[in-house]
Amino acid sequence: MAVVRTTRAANQLWSANVMTERAIIHVDMDAFYASVEQRDNPALRGKPVIVGGHPSRGVVLAASYEVRPFGVRSAMPMAWAIRQAPKAIVVPPRFEAYAAASDAVFSIFEKVTPLIEPLSLDEAFLDVTASIRLMGKPWDIATRIRQRIKQETDLPCSAGIAPVKFVAKIVSDLAKPNGQKEVKSEDVIPFLSVLPVSRLWGVGPKTEEFLASLNLRTIGDVGARSRQWLADKLGSSGQHFWELSHGIDTRVVVPDRDAKSIGAEDTFEMDLGEEEILPHIHGQAMRVARRLRRAAVRTRVVQLKLKYSDFKLATRRLTLEHATDDGQELYRAALELMSRAPLPKKVRLTGISAQDLGGSDQLALFDGKTRRSGRLNQALDAIANKYGSDAVKTADLVETELDGYSDELRARAGASHLDKHGKE
Repeated sequence: MAVVRTTRAANQLWSANVMTERAIIHVDMDAFYASVEQRDNPALRGKPVIVGGHPSRGVVLAASYEVRPFGVRSAMPMAWAIRQAPKAIVVPPRFEAYAAASDAVFSIFEKVTPLIEPLSLDEAFLDVTASIRLMGKPWDIATRIRQRIKQETDLPCSAGIAPVKFVAKIVSDLAKPNGQKEVKSEDVIPFLSVLPVSRLWGVGPKTEEFLASLNLRTIGDVGARSRQWLADKLGSSGQHFWELSHGIDTRVVVPDRDAKSIGAEDTFEMDLGEEEILPHIHGQAMRVARRLRRAAVRTRVVQLKLKYSDFKLATRRLTLEHATDDGQELYRAALELMSRAPLPKKVRLTGISAQDLGGSDQLALFDGKTRRSGRLNQALDAIANKYGSDAVKTADLVETELDGYSDELRARAGASHLDKHGKE
């Protein structure tokens, strides 16, 4: 196995390409969705658990560590997973539970640094460079983050610490399950040199096979070649792989950009008629309003989205007289949109989105009704923050079983094909 020469010159080259040494932590929840299921149902603890969709058409969303020795992995077709582990316990996904757990985890991140780059519900990069002066060494910061996540959510996670994102991601993977590792700047090149080329970002099975044909099997093999040689063989990817093999990754941690819209959608297990979808639309309006208030923005445009039983999509929009962050106002707008045209057929998906987002509406400050609803929303938000979003509901939401899958949460979870019932 070839190892890149870790000379003083090579390390100087690495240092020269990182203008200011950063402290990056990559936190990754361990088998997140399966761990949430095992946490919430003690009977599943220590058992082989698969969280997944339809047994013949869905995919594996998460696999507990107990089922992984059977070869079951996330994104695997459910049919394959069940053949691999016929005695595994299959659990349908509960996206609201995963989103709630994710929100709790990210609230812990926010107490450490504002520089948080989410990759999904269950992992993120944190730049803690500016936090070191107050909170101690990166290792200590990662330790406290993991301890708080365990104490507050009862969920395991792993952390990788490094000066660049590329290395931190690899390190957290190697720390699993329920551990943490650190690679310091002087150890980056030796650490990378012995890893297989498949660890390089952008190397898939075909590229790995091509690299092997060039006798490049480890990252050290790649780093031992010149930039020009790699560029001649691999084009623009050669430069990219050369930089990564030397630990050069100048990308910074990018926090969430300002949203252009905020929405909520649900796909239903059965096609529903007009009266049946109203509680779902009401619930979506309330969810969107909570997110608006959390982001400290209001909306002037409400959009209603309907997907019919034949998969045809329709959208209807309404511009409000004043900007709002009130769920009842959003729901009334949706009802007005519903009244403009009868449904031509049953519906399999509904969605509400808030467009044209901005700050507070000054005209509304003199509206007594708006002030009263604002105080009510503050109280409801406080209850939801303490006891969960299901603590207070309107009567129609309590009396109706809302069993649709949230497309928004499914997308965040990387599970866009979990419950497909036809081509879209």
